[in-house]
Amino acid sequence: MSNRLIVSVFLLLACLATFSADAFACACCAEPGTYRIWTGKPDTYTLGVIDELKFEKNAYLYMTEAGFDGMKGLGLIEKEFDNGSWTASPGEMDLVAAFTKKNWTFTIKTKGGKTAKLTLPMPAQMLTYKVDIHDEEEKPNGPSLYKEFRFKGNVASATGFAQPGFARGTTYFLVFQGRGNGCDNASDFSHWRLEITGPRSDYSFFGKLNNAEAAGE
Repeated sequence: MSNRLIVSVFLLLACLATFSADAFACACCAEPGTYRIWTGKPDTYTLGVIDELKFEKNAYLYMTEAGFDGMKGLGLIEKEFDNGSWTASPGEMDLVAAFTKKNWTFTIKTKGGKTAKLTLPMPAQMLTYKVDIHDEEEKPNGPSLYKEFRFKGNVASATGFAQPGFARGTTYFLVFQGRGNGCDNASDFSHWRLEITGPRSDYSFFGKLNNAEAAGE
């Protein structure tokens, strides 16, 4: 083999390697103006991402200036709010949340010691939302998208201080929120929000996710 042919082969391999690296690097790049909404059954990869989401140890009860007058179904813990025990950190509660690939369970404990457990079966379909909100211009690999995983379904059971607000037809709306590129990873998602609504209930919790372990940090 001539020296010229050998050099040509090496140059070709180098070009292919460079192209492959660039193609891989931009496989998840987002384009300016991206706006996507998709509803369907989550695939195996997405289920893996959901399974990796880690909840921080605190949950917060969403409250407006109306306080408990703007909610239904949590009367058993209203006295804790009224006596001022939540003044230091309004609505903060202890949280243990888990996902078993079929259900989410949220075990929530107030500072006064009252506990509730919500069991939420995963629905057959989910909604994904990804959008360029135009807050970062001219990034080399495209914008960092705002993204959500959304789930709507029926509450299977509610115990403890959530039980009086539970009735047939009680539903939940669970959202995971974050930022990232065009591909989804557990490390993209930083916050969650859970709404419970029904004939006797209307309240919401929210909190943070801690996915450093999933991200390999």
